[in-house]
Order: sequence, then C-alpha cells, then structure tokens
Amino acid sequence: MASGSTGNATKISDGVTSLLLDAGITINELEKRTKFTLSNISACFCTHEHADHSKAIKDLAKRGIDIYASKGTFTETKAVGHRFHVIFALSVTTIGTFQVMAFDVRHDAAEPLGFLIESKATGDKLVYFSDTAYIKYTFTGLTHIIAECNHGEHELQQSVQDGIISPKLAARIAKTHMSIERLLIFLESNDLSKLKAIHLIHMSDNNSNEIMFKQRVQQVTGTEVYVY
Repeated sequence: MASGSTGNATKISDGVTSLLLDAGITINELEKRTKFTLSNISACFCTHEHADHSKAIKDLAKRGIDIYASKGTFTETKAVGHRFHVIFALSVTTIGTFQVMAFDVRHDAAEPLGFLIESKATGDKLVYFSDTAYIKYTFTGLTHIIAECNHGEHELQQSVQDGIISPKLAARIAKTHMSIERLLIFLESNDLSKLKAIHLIHMSDNNSNEIMFKQRVQQVTGTEVYVY
C-alpha cells in the first residue's frame, strides 16, 4: 500500500487471516488503501520505530488492532497499553493461520526486526524485511519475498558526485539500507526452489535504477519480480 521514505505499509492475506506489515502512513490513508476494511486485519507487525514504518501504530491500537514489535520500538515510539505486544528475535507468534518468526536486522534503530511468515492454510512462506544493511540468516522453502532494494553502489556514488546527496548521507545509507548488490548475495544464499514471486520495496528515487534492478533479480531467481 506504500513504500519508500514517505511511508511503508503492506497488507498480506492467505484468504483466512490478514496482517499489516508496518504502518508508516496515516490512519486515514490506511483506511483508504484497505478500502475501509481495517477491521478485517488481525494484527500489525512493525519492523522499527522510524515514522515511515510506525506512524499509525497508536491509531491502529485505538481501533482494536494488536501491534507486535520489539521492546526498543515501543520504547522509542512511547507506545504503551494492552494492544502493544513485545516480541523478540527468533521468537514465534501465532496469529490466526499465520506463524510469524521475528529476526534481527541491521539498521540505525532500536531493535529492528524482519519477519518470516508461514501460512498454515496454504503452506506459503514469506520473508519480509525493510531498512537493513544485510540479512545474516538464510531460509528454506520460501514462496514469497518482500525485500528492501534501496540503492545500488554505483548509483549511490553517482548521487554524491552529482551533489544530490552528501558523502555523510551516502555513508549512512550504505550502512543501514539494502543495496541491490547485497540483495543478490542474499538471494543466491537461500533456497529459492519454491519461490513464486519477489516484491522489491523501499527503492530510492535518486540512488536506484528500477528497470536494471528488476532485471538483475529476475536473472538470479528466474521468477516474477514486482517493484514498489
């Protein structure tokens, strides 16, 4: 429903249970983009506290939707109440027909997480991560991947040379966000024998090449690739 530095939010469903992954846009936008069916969402899993991922979590809680995130995320967002559930890296949470395992990622945030989500209804297995320099884990039996593909190393340096961003900002981006180069290494390290689709998210306007990145991922995986 939204992807990028202005806001991130993804809705997934296996036909039985629906989850929201990140809520970095306003509650009004979430209502519109879910076609006013927020009440059908069983829970929201938030990766970290930055506003482009957590903006609406308090409003969602007021609507009766449980929020799952790390203690660090809730501390930084000052989110308290019975709707906010602390989860830990490598812990598993069951929500309806989904089993969600959190895992730690690399970002300049307090206890950021990614999520491995398996449907007991369909057998599909999704890995979701955004805002991370790399993933230290590998996964088996993945059918879907929603992955950050923020920038390319060449494109990032070109933006510095062109004066679009400062060297300091470029260094931060390289240390905290997934490049196409590191994403390809991650893909080549994982079991993709059951993979059905890859969704590339959080792509930079200035530091990426959508067509080229999509082609490179397709060449490595041989599967459908969607860019947001």
